[in-house]
Amino acid sequence: MMNNWAFAFNISVPVHIILRSFGSVTTMIAGYLRGKKYTPVQIFSVAVLTVGVMVSAWADAQSKGKKLDTTSIDYTSASFEMGLLILLVAQLLSAYMGAYVEDIYLQHGNHWKANLFYSHLLSLPLFINFAPILYNQFTRLQASQSFSVPAALAANLPPTVNKALASTSQHVIFLTANAVTQLLCITGVNILSANTSAVTVTIVLNIRKLVSFLLSIWLFGNQMSGMMKVGAAMVFGAGALYGWETTYKIPQRKKAAAAKENGKKAQ
Repeated sequence: MMNNWAFAFNISVPVHIILRSFGSVTTMIAGYLRGKKYTPVQIFSVAVLTVGVMVSAWADAQSKGKKLDTTSIDYTSASFEMGLLILLVAQLLSAYMGAYVEDIYLQHGNHWKANLFYSHLLSLPLFINFAPILYNQFTRLQASQSFSVPAALAANLPPTVNKALASTSQHVIFLTANAVTQLLCITGVNILSANTSAVTVTIVLNIRKLVSFLLSIWLFGNQMSGMMKVGAAMVFGAGALYGWETTYKIPQRKKAAAAKENGKKAQ
């Protein structure tokens, strides 16, 4: 909610994307404060990946004409400062939550379904104050034109389903489709967080963000600039480096240390 709220305070899309790209850094800091240790390679890869996402986000924004107009934004205004403060607090809270959930899984088991259910169920009462706004917005969605079922899709659907779709507002259909994809997304994130570290989750999410950029280039015919290529190489390279260090080198060092300790005990 805070990440979305920031848009009400004169925060541009490029600034929003760039500031949220520091999720890996803040999560690593939160993990360090909670007693977790990271290797120099992991720290380096997170730093490179973060810079790569920033470069890619900025290049994507420029290619779509969403350049940050520094002449129209007053960086000393209370509005802009409040937006930055909201994003900063949101980042810190998200980082702490990621590290906290990781500890919960370690203590009580990887019950990601319970976490997914209760984190959403217990959040619902927080939206009570927004009920009038949500009702008005949903009424506006329902007032849009009816959904036009594509002919190829209609031929493969039962008549009752076609009738139901045709009598439903297209914006409600779009909202429902968005909710379904959001469910799939957050389910995958919870499964991942239950089986790996919080920093690894943010690494994957940053790579997912870049993949979204690349898909938009492919699907909508946008050109991939030189900055985008550099950012892509940095993100995928840093992600591969982090994965190699986390899944191969660290286990190898632990195995070697365990073998050495066993050898000393045998002597």
